[in-house]
Amino acid sequence: MCGIFGYLGREEAGPILLRGLKHLEYRGYDSAGVATIGKNIEVKKDIGRVDEINSNLNFENMLGKIGIAHTRWATHGAVTKKNAHPHISNNKKISVVHNGIIENYQELTKFLKNNGFKFHTQTDTEVIPNLIEFEMKKGKCFEDAAKDAIKHLEGNYAILALHENEKKIIATRNGSPLVIGVGKNEYFAASDIPAFLEQTSNVVYLYDKDFVVLSKNGMKIFNLKEEKFVKRPLDSIDWDFEQAKKGNFNHFMIKEISEQADTVQKALEQDESIIFEIAEKIKESKGVFFVACGTSYHACLSASYIFSKITNLHVNVALASEFSNYEHFLTDETLVIPVSQSGETADVLEAVKTARRKKSKIISIVNVMGSSLQRNSDHVLMMHAGPEICVLSTKTYTSQLAILTLLAYAIAGKYEEGKKELKYLWNLIYNLTSASTRNYIKNLAEKLKNSEHIFVIGRGLQYPTALEAALKIKEVSYIHAEAFAGGELKHGTIALVEDHTPCIVFVSEDNEKEIISNTMEIKSRGGYMIGIASKRNDVFDFFIKVPEVGITNPICQIIPIQILAYQLAILRGCDPDKPRNLAKSVTVK
Repeated sequence: MCGIFGYLGREEAGPILLRGLKHLEYRGYDSAGVATIGKNIEVKKDIGRVDEINSNLNFENMLGKIGIAHTRWATHGAVTKKNAHPHISNNKKISVVHNGIIENYQELTKFLKNNGFKFHTQTDTEVIPNLIEFEMKKGKCFEDAAKDAIKHLEGNYAILALHENEKKIIATRNGSPLVIGVGKNEYFAASDIPAFLEQTSNVVYLYDKDFVVLSKNGMKIFNLKEEKFVKRPLDSIDWDFEQAKKGNFNHFMIKEISEQADTVQKALEQDESIIFEIAEKIKESKGVFFVACGTSYHACLSASYIFSKITNLHVNVALASEFSNYEHFLTDETLVIPVSQSGETADVLEAVKTARRKKSKIISIVNVMGSSLQRNSDHVLMMHAGPEICVLSTKTYTSQLAILTLLAYAIAGKYEEGKKELKYLWNLIYNLTSASTRNYIKNLAEKLKNSEHIFVIGRGLQYPTALEAALKIKEVSYIHAEAFAGGELKHGTIALVEDHTPCIVFVSEDNEKEIISNTMEIKSRGGYMIGIASKRNDVFDFFIKVPEVGITNPICQIIPIQILAYQLAILRGCDPDKPRNLAKSVTVK
């Protein structure tokens, strides 16, 4: 879940590494650090945000045209300067940055201690430079020593390593994301493309166990599993660097919320033949599973309702972290549809491995080209949402809903009808994300900013929307928010309602009578009712109008709550782009 970045080329590395760190900070912001090679290795690191650390340490003044950098989301070891990356070997010659978890680090630490090595941090990463040093003491060169050291590592990792006597970067991955950027006489290695998108759009996607050596002589790739040198294709990405910048917005979160009028339409830009082929595979399969985590899971749950309504097909929905419990249901006729923004979510990739063991087919929905999920799938539908920098998913959630809805219509033989309904949303979403709507919802945020609890209810398609709404509020504003199906309130939860307890209710024409009845139950016990509906009702204390659009309600109705979550974060002094304890890509299980 950390961000790693390396540069080797014609320019001074310090300023480039600093820019890359800023573009990767959404992957971790506990601490950050940089190592460069001038006359020898220089390391600067500390706890805090990248800009704060740079103002004290000045990464831009570091000497050398080769270097590595890291922004941390702590897994092993507390958030301290010592535990910050890069880490150094005992002989001070080897420096390493690492994303992932070395599962056998305790055994390796014990082995190295028995061989005279000392450890100064609480991290699993520190074993890596010391293991390379241990192998070099046997007389091996840096490349061979690094190769043999990495063969001893267990777990998921992406690693960049330097040696002060070598003008080269070692880069390797297994399960954690790592991509190579190729410029003119320069190379980049990063956890994610935005780190170097300003410099180049030419990329090489690495496979698991690829071991890369970058030097002024070029790039060579050795696959540790295949035990041979391999070639990986050079691709060009169509992301625009401007998409990865905030522009006139104060935060990426509100920028990405505001992009949804366009990103929902881009999600529909699919090859029709592929959509129809996938639709046939869904109809032919003996069991379909949607598999995802967090926000993507809510999109899948919503889609399972949509599939039921439009196609009369039952679709199973599973949290990726729990999917292994369904393994005994899987066969070679089962279809598994994993959904992920990054395509690097560890639990989703583990679920795919579970499905592969049973020879099930994999059709993924993903936003990042070249991701592990894309490469491990039989078919892929790309979201086309562009880079999503904010840790919270907003535009990719509605993109997922659009793609899944389009698939449902294709299965039902109503592809053109579905596409027309989804295209109709452009004006609605544009109005829902307008400055006037944002200002109106800010008034609600002022009323709720000191709340300790917020409840959210919905029925039918509005229930998954309620789940996503509660998640958005709590993960960015830190207000406890909890969602329920409207009918479940009187089965216990209503006992928590007190005077002025805020409750958000999602209403549609399908369930208006029932959900308004639930709303009145809360109102009669003192609840403060916030209605998301196409028309005002006397039971609402605050009303947000969202036009009725039937099966596509989930796409439109979530947008006001995305804005509310953002406004609450601002009013409560929270950073909406980088919520505490969270990172964009959850690459650890």
